Amino acid sequence: MTEIPSIQWFPGHMAKTRRLIKDCLPLVDAVVEITDARIPQSSRNPEINRLVGDKPRIIILNKCDAADDNMTRGWIQYYKKQGIYAMSADCKSGRNVNKFLPLVREALSELIKRREAKGMIGRPIRVMVVGIPNVGKSSFINKMAGKKKAAAEDRPGVTRSKQWVALDKDIELLDMPGVLWPKFEDKEVACRLAFTGAIKDDVLDVEALASLLLSLLAENYPNALTERYKVVLKQGMDGYELLQEVGRKRGMLISGGEVNTERAAITVLDEYRAAKIGRFTLEAPPKE
Repeated sequence: MTEIPSIQWFPGHMAKTRRLIKDCLPLVDAVVEITDARIPQSSRNPEINRLVGDKPRIIILNKCDAADDNMTRGWIQYYKKQGIYAMSADCKSGRNVNKFLPLVREALSELIKRREAKGMIGRPIRVMVVGIPNVGKSSFINKMAGKKKAAAEDRPGVTRSKQWVALDKDIELLDMPGVLWPKFEDKEVACRLAFTGAIKDDVLDVEALASLLLSLLAENYPNALTERYKVVLKQGMDGYELLQEVGRKRGMLISGGEVNTERAAITVLDEYRAAKIGRFTLEAPPKE
């Protein structure tokens, strides 16, 4: 199997965002965590549990149109068994976004009843929205708001500061900057994040990363790989050999007939992220 590349990540705004989340928590009634449905567990910041504590939590598996539907349903059931409200959504197609406000009201139904009993009518529910870079957090907020409120770009870390977004007369969202954690103890988690673009490509060895991705797809989704790239999978073929085959099939050759593997790697990663190869979920819910 292709060796997992070493990944380092040093975002300067990370510590500032952690402090910002901690300082803003008293202002909100619940925390919504946006994750990537293709890597539901790897796209959750492990520090969020410590920071959020006992605040009510909702998990949204975004980009579900690029993930395996059966696996997404399995993850939602897994979270429900843990007492966590969860739903799937896709901010680009708009799939399921209409279920978000009812889910917030369901998750906070007890709080709403207590406020009504005290005569606190009209006080808005305030919800903090967190998520690592590139899970589609700002795009989700924009879709919910119905107009462009939060800066949204397909590159990590574009939301720089907190901002309030009114969704309804009684619900407000607090959009927080995307943040990763200081150190990746698990290289497989780091690679899954890199596959989806949560880590900037310019700090990576893209050829090693694409080789690893091709190796995983050949092992778990061989038909999708052969259909997209017309490659012939052979016994014992490693990821770099697959990358070379992809480059040959796409005519990515340089002088001497050698394959431009860097160009092929960029193509593979771009097409995976755009779900052009297929709809894949790279991790299954933990077994009970």
